[in-house]
Amino acid sequence: MSAQVKATISFSDGTPSAEFPVYKGTMGPDVVDIRKLYGQTGKFTFDPGFLSTASCESRITYIDGDKGELLYRGYPIEQLAENCDYLETCYLLLNGELPNPAQKADFVGRVTNHTMVHEQMTRFFQGFRRDAHPMAVLVGCVGALSAFYHDSLDINNPEHRFISAIRLIAKMPTLVAMAYKYSAGQPFMYPRNDLSYSGNFLRMMFGTPCADYVANPVLERALDRILILHADHEQNASTSTVRLAGSSGANPFACIAAGIATLWGPAHGGANEACLVMLDDIQKQGGVAKLGEFIAKVKDKNSDVKLMGFGHRVYKNYDPRAKLMRETCHEVLAELGLHDDPLFKLAMALEKVALEDEYFVSRKLYPNVDFYSGIVQKAMGIPVDMFTCIFALARTVGWIAQWTEMISDADQKIGRPRQLFNGATPRNVTPIAKR
Repeated sequence: MSAQVKATISFSDGTPSAEFPVYKGTMGPDVVDIRKLYGQTGKFTFDPGFLSTASCESRITYIDGDKGELLYRGYPIEQLAENCDYLETCYLLLNGELPNPAQKADFVGRVTNHTMVHEQMTRFFQGFRRDAHPMAVLVGCVGALSAFYHDSLDINNPEHRFISAIRLIAKMPTLVAMAYKYSAGQPFMYPRNDLSYSGNFLRMMFGTPCADYVANPVLERALDRILILHADHEQNASTSTVRLAGSSGANPFACIAAGIATLWGPAHGGANEACLVMLDDIQKQGGVAKLGEFIAKVKDKNSDVKLMGFGHRVYKNYDPRAKLMRETCHEVLAELGLHDDPLFKLAMALEKVALEDEYFVSRKLYPNVDFYSGIVQKAMGIPVDMFTCIFALARTVGWIAQWTEMISDADQKIGRPRQLFNGATPRNVTPIAKR
């Protein structure tokens, strides 16, 4: 990076002004390099939630929230979702370019040959209660992978990093399906190398030894689109967590487990689960007939009722992923004949209100990707508590790509945010008898 522009920061308390370089990216806002701020001024910046702080330099994903734009390595998400499958998208995120036919065949072959997990992993599940949340199971099992694959833990070795990336992308569907099967009390289904990535996952989820499962092509493509749309999303909470954990030198399996734990939060990966819970609550209160009352509560400033699955912290316009997921949502409902299902009729009625009601339109509270992906997964028969696991499965490649980029960065240092301290000033301990 080279800076042609400088920023001068002045202070009204007598602190001498300081000059800092300003860098331009290929797209997006310029950034002021304040790494020497403390050394020059004795002051830190204060930015809760990192709303105005660039934590790293990246070449992977770009978002323009005002335009409603999402690019993976420069490619619009709309084009990738229409023209590529998930493993092509994985190759792109990891390598920076889309694969040619030979490269794709090689990559798919590598992933396919790593889909099985060590047989001893099956015993891990017996330590969890049957009613454990699948995300709790996933955090534990992914973190435990490092105990089985010692031959790819040297983070400074590019070949080890590549092997770990392949293993995580390949084994995540197997572990997610195993978490579901364990909670359902059904036998684990081993992966099959003759199926697509999404088709294999659906079979491991819904097949049984006594009645195998052949994926409906519409559902298979729907799942693949869900995975593509969730593969990466710039420096969100879970990705930042993966980078922060990785900055300490932790192994990639531990870093991805940390990302999964962060994704579990309802404000992040749990949003589509929260959306379905909301719809279910409205349905129990009367469904479409009571939707007007629910909307009135949402608009009431004194009400604590929240509208889940609408609006987005980053996108100030329509979420570009939501447009694609809306398409897929209607395709799936039509394929399965569910347009008349009460819950899905309610969802479509709520969508109509949000797209037409001036209150929501003026505030740009459009349905986001979580709204539609939750409906699609519910229609496909995926339990609500598995939604965030599907998200984790999709996002694994993004986490790995971001982690790999960070490890390769010559400027990478262990993450160490500062703070504005407002606690007690120095004081002396009083002996316990005198307190």
